Amino acid sequence: MMTAVYIVVVGLVGLVIGGAVGYLVRRNLASTKMASAEREAERLLKDARREADATLKEARLEAKEEVHRVRAEVEGELRDRREELSKAEARQLQRDDQLDSRAADLERREQSLRDRDVNTQKLADEIHSAHEEAMIQLERISGMSAAQAKDALLKQTEEEARHDMAKLVRQVEEEARHEADRRARNILSLSIQRTAANHVAETTVSVVHLPSDDMKGRIIGREGRNIRTLENTTGIDFIIDDTPEAVVLSGFDGVRRETARLTLTKLIADGRIHPARIEEMYGQAKAEVEAAMEEAGEQACFDTNVHGVAPELVRVLGRLKYRTSYGQNVLNHSVEVAHLAGIMAAELGANVRIAKRAGLLHDIGKAVDHEVDGSHAVISQQLCKKYRESQSVCHAIHAHHQDIEPQTVEAVLVQAADAISAARPGARRESLENYVKRLESLERIAESKKGVERCFAMQAGREVRVMVKPGEIDDDATALLAREIARDIEDQLDYPGQIRVTVIRESRAVDIAK
Repeated sequence: MMTAVYIVVVGLVGLVIGGAVGYLVRRNLASTKMASAEREAERLLKDARREADATLKEARLEAKEEVHRVRAEVEGELRDRREELSKAEARQLQRDDQLDSRAADLERREQSLRDRDVNTQKLADEIHSAHEEAMIQLERISGMSAAQAKDALLKQTEEEARHDMAKLVRQVEEEARHEADRRARNILSLSIQRTAANHVAETTVSVVHLPSDDMKGRIIGREGRNIRTLENTTGIDFIIDDTPEAVVLSGFDGVRRETARLTLTKLIADGRIHPARIEEMYGQAKAEVEAAMEEAGEQACFDTNVHGVAPELVRVLGRLKYRTSYGQNVLNHSVEVAHLAGIMAAELGANVRIAKRAGLLHDIGKAVDHEVDGSHAVISQQLCKKYRESQSVCHAIHAHHQDIEPQTVEAVLVQAADAISAARPGARRESLENYVKRLESLERIAESKKGVERCFAMQAGREVRVMVKPGEIDDDATALLAREIARDIEDQLDYPGQIRVTVIRESRAVDIAK
C-alpha cells in the first residue's frame, strides 16, 4: 500500500517537472522564432524601400520626358496656328481692300443712276406735255373727247373680236364634229372587224334523223301512246310525216326542244320505246341539258374574261344558249356585245371591265322573261342587282334599250354594241317585207291623228317620233296624243318588245313607251 502511494507521488512529481521543463523549452523556441521573424521583416522592409525609391526615380524621369514631349507638340501647334492666323489676316485685309473698291464703284454707279433718273424725269415731263398738247389738238380736230374716242375704239374692237371669236368657235366646232365622226367610225369599224363572228339565224324546229322509216311506227306506238307520252312529257310537237328517215320537233322553247331531241335520240339508240322508258330517258336528257347550260354559261364568262359572276347568274346565263331573238342566238349575241363593248371602251379610255360585264349580262333577263313581268332590260337589271353586281353594271344594263337615260360612257357603249350585233346582215331572221310593213303601219297610225305634221319610225321600229303643228296642238294635248297613238299601236299591231312614242311640239317632248 505504501509502495503504491509512493509510486503515485513519484509519478506526479515527474509529470510536474516534465511540464515545467517543456514549458521552458517551448518558451525558448518561441523567443528564437520571434527574433528570426523580426530580422526577416526588417530585411524585407529595407528591400521594399530600395525598390520603391528606384521605381519613384524611374517614374520621375518618365514624367519629365513626357512633359518635354507634350511641351514640344504644343509649341509646334501654336506655331502652325500663328502662321494660319497671319495668313487669314492677310486674306481679310485683301478682301477689305476689294470691298472698299467695290463700294467706291457702287457709289459712282448710284450717282450715275441718280443723274439718269433726273434726266428721265425731265424727258417724261416733256413727253407728258407733248402728249397733252397732241390730245388737245386731236380733240379739236376730231370733235370728240378722249373718253368718247376710247369708248368708240373699244366698241369697234369688241365687235371685231366677237366676230373673229364666233368664226373661230364655228371652225373649232366643225373640226371637232368631223374629228368625232371620223374617230367614231374608226372605232366602230375596228370593233366590228375584230369581232367578225359568224351568225346563223336559228329556227323553231329541230330534225332528228332516223336509222330507217320503220322507226316511225315504233315512235308512234300502239294507238299513238308513245308519241302522246313524248309530247305530254316534253311539251314539244312531234311531226311525223312523209319526210324520209326524219322526225321534226316543233316548239318555241329552245330548252324544251333540245331536251325532246336528246330524249328521242336516246330512245332510238336504246331501241326500247314505251312510256316508262320515255320518262326515264327524259329525266336523263333534262339533266344533260341543264349541265350543258351551266357549262355554256361558264364558257361564255371565260371567253369574255368576265370573272366573279355569281353561280346563279352563270346558270341563268347558260339558259340563253337555247333562247333566240328574231332567230339570233341570245348567248352568242351577248358574248359578241361584251367583246364589242370592251373593244370600244379600250379605244375610248373607258372602263373595259364594266363594259364587258354589262355587255355579257345585258340580255340575261330573256332567260326568265316568261316567268317575270316586265321588259327584259328591267328584269336583267333586277337579276344583276339581286346577285350584287356593281351599280355601274346594273345602270348600263337598265339603259341599254333607253328605258332610262344613260349616265355613263359604258352604258352608251353597251347600247352601241347591242345595236351593232343585232344589225349584222344575217344575224336576225326578219324579212325585209315584214320590216317595211311594220314601219309603214307605225307611221300610218301616227299620221292619221289630227294635228300631226310629220312622223318618223326609228331604231328598227322601236321608236316613233311625231312632230305636231304648234297652232293646233297645245302642251296639254301632246300628252293625250302620245297616249292615243300608243293605245292604237297596242290594239292594231303585233310587235316584239316595246315601242317608244315621242310627240314633239316646239321644245317640248312627251315620251310614252308601249
